[in-house]
Amino acid sequence: MTAAGPDVSARLAWPDDAAAIVRVQLETWRTTWADVVPAEELDALDPAELTERWAQTIGAPKDARMRVLVALERADVRGFALVHPSYDPDSDQVTDGEIGEFMIGAQHRRAGHGSRLLQAAVDTLAADRFTRAVWWVAASDDALRAFVTESGWAADGAHRELATASGATLKQVRLHTGLA
Repeated sequence: MTAAGPDVSARLAWPDDAAAIVRVQLETWRTTWADVVPAEELDALDPAELTERWAQTIGAPKDARMRVLVALERADVRGFALVHPSYDPDSDQVTDGEIGEFMIGAQHRRAGHGSRLLQAAVDTLAADRFTRAVWWVAASDDALRAFVTESGWAADGAHRELATASGATLKQVRLHTGLA
């Protein structure tokens, strides 16, 4: 008799998932953005407030096409994604969707969670009749950019800089893919 593999999946998030999403988010920010965002800035964030915001986004989104998805191993959240219409000035909110957030906990990467979550995000955007998807990725995040481009996404030439509360800047490049 052989042992069964782990129970892994991706699904739409429930409001009860909000605290687990915040744990993944804060952990990812601490490990991925340590060179951009000072630890004191992250320490100042209130996990309870972030949890309430995520529960609100999941339970009562501002747009019916805004969805939060989670990657699971058994019942444990290992990552999450936020998909919604693209709000970029050069985008069409009817045809262009966006992956606005995408994080997998550091200790759970390279276990297939990212691939499952990305496929669920793309399927969700396509089900909402978007024909193109965009994704802003940190210019310095070589691992994520490689994962995304190996999944068929390509840079479209757009870039931006986001300022943190401490005045640091996070440079991002925009990737895109067709959803046909």
